[in-house]
Amino acid sequence: MTATAKMIMTTPAVSVTERQTIKDVIELLAKNNFSGVPVVDDNNIVVGILSNTDIIRYSQQVSVVPFADLSGWISPYTDVTDLAALRQGIDLITRTTAAEIMTRKVYTATEDTPVTELARLMSRRRINRVPIVDAAGKLIGIVTRADLVKSMAGE
Repeated sequence: MTATAKMIMTTPAVSVTERQTIKDVIELLAKNNFSGVPVVDDNNIVVGILSNTDIIRYSQQVSVVPFADLSGWISPYTDVTDLAALRQGIDLITRTTAAEIMTRKVYTATEDTPVTELARLMSRRRINRVPIVDAAGKLIGIVTRADLVKSMAGE
């Protein structure tokens, strides 16, 4: 029997909405030790993917140090203008929504997609996760690279 997405996918898939802030997404990713999540609309239709790569790229643009504990210690040798830029960046992250920085091109699959095809898709497209959707495009699960490795190990 050919292994399919249904056999290895994680359900339910954790997702975020288009309106959630980047700060909320960062907290969700950190809490769950995820590297990315699908972004869904009000009907649970996948409209994007938001990964730690997207967040790091954005945080660099707005002068926020990636993965820093924003309430933590700051060096006394830090330039005051750097602190002002950091504060502005932090403020911006609390107002920026997932829809503003998510990757809109999403590769999805169905429950019946063979695991070999999922592995090929991830490798070819250099992606780390594939949302699994029903016929209407609604999110029903997710397959990550870790899920593929576990399936290879027979877990």
